[in-house]
Amino acid sequence: MMGFFTRLFARAEPVLSAATSRDSAAIAALHAECFRRGWSEEEVANLLIDRHVVAHRAMAGPAIAGFILSRVVEDEAEILSVAVASRWRGHGLAANLLNLHLRRLAGFGARVVFLEVDEHNKPAVRLYDRARFHQVSLRPNYYPADAGAEIAALVLRRDLV
Repeated sequence: MMGFFTRLFARAEPVLSAATSRDSAAIAALHAECFRRGWSEEEVANLLIDRHVVAHRAMAGPAIAGFILSRVVEDEAEILSVAVASRWRGHGLAANLLNLHLRRLAGFGARVVFLEVDEHNKPAVRLYDRARFHQVSLRPNYYPADAGAEIAALVLRRDLV
């Protein structure tokens, strides 16, 4: 009987799939929840219809649990944003999204992937380190912070071939 209740109330793993323009509102809402300057629904919609943008989402039932977006030009890709809803953090969802996304970018011909990350965002830095990204540059004063301070962005790279 206890097994029945455990299964009944267990949280199913989010399902990963390609994101489409129908996901614009949900992605914009999650982006706003996760970042100091969120993207508008229109900004997200414009990204999702761009032929150079690759996007994946994680759906937990009808709700978006996470997403990742990249732009691919020739054989280079840049990860534009990765976000995971607070209730799903710490469960490996970002790593699963990133792994799927990197495989898809390679399938589109990307040979190298770049991204920028807040130097103080330790969970994200760990995620990218585990995914074999390495620092190639530092952009001082890139992100605004509280009280007028600014935070550096680490520029990371990963070769896919």
